[in-house]
Amino acid sequence: MSLLREANGPTTAVRREDYTAPAYWIDTVDLSFDLDPIKTRVLNKMRLRRNPDVAAQALRLDGEDLNLARVLVNGAGCSFKMDGNQLVLENLPLDDAPIDLEIFTTCAPEKNTQLMGLYVSQGTFFTQCEAEGFRRITYFLDRPDVMASYTVTLRADKKRYPVLLSNGNLVEEGTLPDGRHFAKWVDPHKKPCYLFALVAGELVAREQRITSRSGSEHLLQVYVRPGDMDKTEHAMNSLIASVVWDEARFGLPLDLERFMIVATADFNMGAMENKGLNIFNTKYVLANSATATDTDFANIESVVGHEYFHNWTGNRITCRDWFQLSLKEGLTVFRDQDFSMDLCAEPSARAVKRIEDVRVLRTAQFPEDAGPMAHPVRPDSYVEINNFYTVTIYEKGAEVVRMMQTLVGRTGFAAGMKLYFARHDGQAVTCDDFAQAMADANPLSDLARLLPQFKRWYSQAGTPHLRAEGVFDAAARSYTLTLTQRCDPSPGQPVKQPFVIPVALGLLDANGTELPLQLAHWSQPETGTRTFVLTEASESFTFVNLDSEPVPSLLRGFSAPVVLDVDYSDAQLLGLLAHDIDPFNRWEAGQRLALRRALQAIQAQGPVPNDPLDAAYLAAMQAVLHHPALDAAFKELVLTLPSETYIAEQLDVVDPQRIHAVREAMREQLAHALHSDWAWAFETHKNNGAYRPDPIGTGRRALAGMALTMLCLTARSSGDTVWPGKAYQRFKDAGNMTDRFNALSALVVSGQPLAQDALSRFHSMFRHEALVIDKWFALQASAPDRDGNVLPAVHQLLAHPDFNLRNPNRARSVIFSYCSANPGGFHRPDAAGYKFWSERVIELDGFNPQVAARLARALDRWKKLDEPYRSAAREAIARVAAKPDLSNDVREVVTRSLAD
Repeated sequence: MSLLREANGPTTAVRREDYTAPAYWIDTVDLSFDLDPIKTRVLNKMRLRRNPDVAAQALRLDGEDLNLARVLVNGAGCSFKMDGNQLVLENLPLDDAPIDLEIFTTCAPEKNTQLMGLYVSQGTFFTQCEAEGFRRITYFLDRPDVMASYTVTLRADKKRYPVLLSNGNLVEEGTLPDGRHFAKWVDPHKKPCYLFALVAGELVAREQRITSRSGSEHLLQVYVRPGDMDKTEHAMNSLIASVVWDEARFGLPLDLERFMIVATADFNMGAMENKGLNIFNTKYVLANSATATDTDFANIESVVGHEYFHNWTGNRITCRDWFQLSLKEGLTVFRDQDFSMDLCAEPSARAVKRIEDVRVLRTAQFPEDAGPMAHPVRPDSYVEINNFYTVTIYEKGAEVVRMMQTLVGRTGFAAGMKLYFARHDGQAVTCDDFAQAMADANPLSDLARLLPQFKRWYSQAGTPHLRAEGVFDAAARSYTLTLTQRCDPSPGQPVKQPFVIPVALGLLDANGTELPLQLAHWSQPETGTRTFVLTEASESFTFVNLDSEPVPSLLRGFSAPVVLDVDYSDAQLLGLLAHDIDPFNRWEAGQRLALRRALQAIQAQGPVPNDPLDAAYLAAMQAVLHHPALDAAFKELVLTLPSETYIAEQLDVVDPQRIHAVREAMREQLAHALHSDWAWAFETHKNNGAYRPDPIGTGRRALAGMALTMLCLTARSSGDTVWPGKAYQRFKDAGNMTDRFNALSALVVSGQPLAQDALSRFHSMFRHEALVIDKWFALQASAPDRDGNVLPAVHQLLAHPDFNLRNPNRARSVIFSYCSANPGGFHRPDAAGYKFWSERVIELDGFNPQVAARLARALDRWKKLDEPYRSAAREAIARVAAKPDLSNDVREVVTRSLAD
């Protein structure tokens, strides 16, 4: 689908209901590149045929920022015209015979600051074609439902670009006159153009040959710039684990002779699943113990898995149109989450992974569902498709797939995947096709029975609210649990129909003992967790043979992406925290207890109390910290207070400074009240032997780091110098980046005088490690604000010689860390934070609209703000919207934000 541009406004919206199949199919593509940073020549030879199912019409090919030199049809010149950014050929042969179309263009990769299409990063050529970047390389039917076979020949200066890579298998290479050389690649699998890729530059590779279960041999390669080879082992190990897992779990083998990953420092996204040639942001490839934290190692494992799993869910079967984006992204996020959980040896580690995933969903996706950019998992319209690579498409889409697995079972899900590939391998399909295959493979399942209603998760935006109310009848020895669902209006959807909501639950007695579950019509009770499926606006379930009122443990494992409203007493929450067999709900109980105290302090009149936490909560946290059976990673999650962003989402009117003050008061009280406990936790968990990024070591380092931060916070108010001194010494002596950065963070977060010296030393140690310096920038930009000190520091960081606004990682490390991850520093009463935001959005939009649009979303929730923030935020958004030459990317975001 091409986009039509208006003369003085944004692009006309594209609507899902307007989808039509292409008038032409492209069967083969033969691309030849003469690579030069200033002027790259591209010869595109395509074989097309008319689509007999579509009325005869002109061929309209998409193109942007291209210089057109020649167009030949069946070897002869032809007439054509330009219609905006489209090349239009109106007089193609009308018969069914194949058409050979040849187009010769040039482009300027060196000037491509959008990092979409063909561009140059640090002297190396890269491509990024999803969603609509291929049109910046050559004229084409740039839509995902046009799948073709590709042959690619690359020619370049051999000294400057010794490595020439593209999709598929290398079939020929050799030397050319004048110091040039060539490489020819053939991809045996048809693909849409968004999966095309090329890389050319001076690179080195870690290689590993593997043998699949079927006995076929494959070459795995991880390409990086010279000097980074020592940081590729973990990425390679993650790739091998991904290949093994996908074949074992779903019977999906690697289908190419070789599989390549290439890392670049200049990349708008995290990574891209181009067929056989994945291009990654260096952030998700490079790691060793000296330069990467435990979080980095975990993210690399997850992202490598995600992109490899796309080889089947996204590449072999792709999207019919971009409205179906979650078909590949939601499914593949679920697969990478499942992969990471399966790599965890212990159930507790699996629970930690689940909690971490849900935290992302609730702090990022739930606000999106409630804001101006709210959209269904399968959107109905868009102006700029790049704006819909969102947490709704990815994370909420993954939750929809997870609910499918819940409704059909783990074995049934594998059967559904098998049928999906049997039906659709090599096709461009829809979310409906996936859901239908899953249901058809499990005809007796709740999914099959409820499929039309279940698909409302794809069509309705917003986060459902699930209300739970229980009534105990002592005389009848019964407990009736009533579940009621509602979903608030969202843009374009004023009324919502009931969803299918799987609710995993259990019942506990007053002592925390798990009770058998038995409905009146059951002949036998069941033990453990049982999933009940809510389909109506309200349903009741009556459990029998209960001697006392139970405590319900609801939504175990976060079985559905909903907001759970239930009136637990403090005593019930404390009991769930102490005894629930479901780790997620133990963590959730602790979060509810903390959130309740935060809201009480925020909504109270007068100054922020110094001691917002009561003795019962503090005692519960102390018990968690010392609990002998709980993993350190789980303890760290329970002891982490709800974020300021999450707290704000629970309020109708938001005073960001009061939220910040209350949460800081809670943290400082927790630090003071448990001072000796934190000292015990640090001393107990600080030494972990040789570095390994496994769940046990990762958890111990996280808890030790948290303890050190708490101890430094206490020292700030008490004047103690011992613990800051210990933190500084640990910073200097640490044997890995996680411990070193945790110590540095403890000093910075607590505002210790030693922080500046430590920051200076850290920069000197790692000034040549770009990803480490990104952490250095981000730590300072996201530090807790004290009397407005962060914004001046951010301005200084922008003036630092190592800051480069045109590098997306560096821009995110400072600007996004401040505007999106530091609400206490960003939402200033003087509106200086908003002014800074508007200036940066406009500046970024001048050369990289995609990054600018993501920054623009930092004020999505401005309408919830209290005054004076609300008016100041609206003024800042209007200032951006008033820019006459604003990109469509940013214009769509700010226009929707300002809409009533």
